[in-house]
Amino acid sequence: MTERATFLRNSYAGYYGALAKPAIDQKLTEVGPGTPGGEYLRRFWHPIGFSADLNDVPHRIRILGEDLVLFKDKSERVGLVALNCPHRGTSLEFGIIQERGIMCCYHGWVFDIDGKILETPGEPEDSTLKDRLWHGAYPVRDYKGLVFTYMGPPDKEPPFPVYDTFGLDNYKLEPWGGNILPCNWIQVKENAMDPVHTAFLHSINFTESFGVIPQYDFIENPLGMMYVAVRRVGDNVWVRSTEMIMPNLHQLAPTFETGEEPKTFSRPMQTLWAVPLDDTHTMNIGYNHYDLNNPPDPQKYIAGTDFGQMPDRPYRERQLLPGDYDAQVSMGPTAVHAREHLASTDAGVSLFRRLVKRGIRDVEDGGDPIPAPQREKGSIRTYAHDTIQRIPASKNIKDDKTLLHKVGTEVTEEILAGKYPR
Repeated sequence: MTERATFLRNSYAGYYGALAKPAIDQKLTEVGPGTPGGEYLRRFWHPIGFSADLNDVPHRIRILGEDLVLFKDKSERVGLVALNCPHRGTSLEFGIIQERGIMCCYHGWVFDIDGKILETPGEPEDSTLKDRLWHGAYPVRDYKGLVFTYMGPPDKEPPFPVYDTFGLDNYKLEPWGGNILPCNWIQVKENAMDPVHTAFLHSINFTESFGVIPQYDFIENPLGMMYVAVRRVGDNVWVRSTEMIMPNLHQLAPTFETGEEPKTFSRPMQTLWAVPLDDTHTMNIGYNHYDLNNPPDPQKYIAGTDFGQMPDRPYRERQLLPGDYDAQVSMGPTAVHAREHLASTDAGVSLFRRLVKRGIRDVEDGGDPIPAPQREKGSIRTYAHDTIQRIPASKNIKDDKTLLHKVGTEVTEEILAGKYPR
């Protein structure tokens, strides 16, 4: 650390920087079977695809470093099985969908959605082969247009989590995403706990009010953590909170909010998972939430959810107006944290990484990393919101900053205590 600090104080010190070759944080970033991070992630349910995509052919997918096949049989049951047939290794992406399960195209072996071998044609009638073998498979859940899986130890499977935002009155839930970023999931997800970047990276495609750097705080909550960003908009105090539901799900308040109209606990516009496909590829997938009572301008909604999430614009245009994709992917396939110089604005990023490492330690120590509310069945309370109160500014700038902090703290305490409409 001393050597790095020394060369950074010298002019034209690129040579010394090039010599430094710090390693990636493997424990935090690797997701394959048997890795610390991979075993932690495998304790949770993850969305892996869209219900609408399941048709008359299987879908080859890669999740947490494993190659798998996702399919729906003719009985409308969804299965997720290991890619290669246990007989001779032919890929089941070329399998034939059956009334019950999937059949390997090579020799006709048939596998049920739980991995049970139903048929081994060509074998003697008295063969016990299909009774002695099982094919690798994972439980799945088809829920509101997304397909989820649990890939951890069978005896550790938690209840499927249903969050309160999935059943709000007057809200429409719509599957969104499937975007794949060629980089590690940590650098994708920690972006959600950085309320300052919105004032720079998103100052054009969000609203003008987002251009104000907020006062902010980071708080642990029952599901993980949340940031509280407080801005003044004229005579209003705007308290905005994005939450991180561990390990890889965040809910964010609307990006088309202006802070101009008072409201209490306006709910999220999006629920978004960053699902690791492997160590260097991540899929963003989740739900958009549409408030049917106060529908936004469709263009503003699209700008807040789609703009800059993929390299779908000319390179020069992306240089002139970058998006999240450009900021996150340009860090490299896996960001090297030892090269960073974290500042006070990165307190949320640091807390997120600590929570992931805490979860990894829990698994290593034989514990359960699932947040307590997720271990119980039923609707799970969540906390992302916009709350806007009409509170005129103090004439003294310092006093007004104190006022903003006080309002943000009071609103957050009420929300964590459950004092809001459900």
